[in-house]
Amino acid sequence: MLTIIGCGNLNRNDDAVGVIIAQRLQKYLAEHPHSHVQVYDCGTAGIEVMFQARGSKQLIIIDASSTGSEPGAIFKVPGEELENLPEPSYNLHNFRWDNALATGRKIFQNDFPQDVTVYLIEAANLDLGLELSPAVEHSANLVFEEVATIIRQNIQH
Repeated sequence: MLTIIGCGNLNRNDDAVGVIIAQRLQKYLAEHPHSHVQVYDCGTAGIEVMFQARGSKQLIIIDASSTGSEPGAIFKVPGEELENLPEPSYNLHNFRWDNALATGRKIFQNDFPQDVTVYLIEAANLDLGLELSPAVEHSANLVFEEVATIIRQNIQH
């Protein structure tokens, strides 16, 4: 099972990028259904990440980051590198899915995915609003294509 989780706040411009990609992937899966792939839009309720991921072999998390890097920069990070980050982490949200990953692994042990990849897209604008900035929109398309390719590879196996 491959689980894909998009996180973010739809009301804060670029912070919505993970949710928007997850919604696009849900639409893609509706057109190309596969029983071994599930996509969730977790919004900012990140503790859900831990429960949705349970029983999966592979987990992909998509979120915005705010590190002062070039807007639209894409970071592809192995999950174990994010599990125990000191504050402040890449993550914009209070709940900290990096902690949820570590906690999920502790609680569910072998029932928690070993293969975790986190895509972080650097935000340009986190003000209230509903628009992705052009650089983030471009990166969202790239990440969507990459994850859609991973889904297609899962379908072939």
